[in-house]
Amino acid sequence: MNSQEILLKAIRKQVSQSKSINDELATVLNISYDAAHRRISGKSKFSIEETVQLANHYNISLDNLFFQNEKVIVEKTVEITSLKDMLLYFRKSAEKIQELTNHSEVTLYYSAKDIPLFYFMDGTILSKFKAYVWLKLLNPDSSGVAFENFVIDESFSEYSQKLKIAYENVTVKEIWNDTTINSSLQQILYFYEAGLLNLKTANALCKDLKRILNLIKGKSNKPNSKYSIFYNELILLNNNLLFETSEKLTLFVPYTLLGYFITDNEESCKNVHQFFNQQITNSKPLNQSGIKEQNLFFNKAIRKIDYYIERLNNQVDILF
Repeated sequence: MNSQEILLKAIRKQVSQSKSINDELATVLNISYDAAHRRISGKSKFSIEETVQLANHYNISLDNLFFQNEKVIVEKTVEITSLKDMLLYFRKSAEKIQELTNHSEVTLYYSAKDIPLFYFMDGTILSKFKAYVWLKLLNPDSSGVAFENFVIDESFSEYSQKLKIAYENVTVKEIWNDTTINSSLQQILYFYEAGLLNLKTANALCKDLKRILNLIKGKSNKPNSKYSIFYNELILLNNNLLFETSEKLTLFVPYTLLGYFITDNEESCKNVHQFFNQQITNSKPLNQSGIKEQNLFFNKAIRKIDYYIERLNNQVDILF
């Protein structure tokens, strides 16, 4: 069976027997009845564009259909080299997340190597700082403007709010460890030492990090909450995201700071889903733990922030 026959077989499974496959394809591809008939009979071949169009319309995974298990077709997020790219990235990301969360039952798994970006979507000083850092790290040639003079388009807030709302409306299972907050703290220290962040702002950012931790602690203590946080001491985390709906699994795999490959390859996603559940089994469920276990985790993180605050302020003392 050739590739075209395989695709047509998958389409026929989704087309009602009361409908004509010729009429169906003519409508979807916006071609004539005769042109559709020639493709169905094998006299004409689907173009690449038509194949992708049919796969999107019928929600057919081409990698599952045509490739062996070791090959996976992926989408990728927008590449970021400018503020304009970043705004497009967040707009496209918001659209993708909204599409995935448009189901009655959705579970999101997050392997939090860094604090999940959804916590930086609330319009605070830390939200603006993260946008500043992302742009600096993704485009090293960007100008040396200080953070206090950094201006971001208002539409960033619009798209980030959509991401935040989508995140808050699904069941979330986050896996953290002792290093999850490290990169945010190191970024604050780095840009302060680089002279691109003043001391007052650096202290405010650290304070905002504490706010996020207290927010997470509060969420984990709410009864009947859809939010769960797990403390894993065994493995390094990687910022993978996995969306589970009643229809499919969709995996986001990071390949740059904000760049993700996206796939719904059935076997790969099932393997990652199983691995997430293994991690959870080997983690401490802070939602279900006593106050002692919770305080041990969150107080350790708060002490780490206090240590960085002390480092920031001691550098001023050394200068004088």
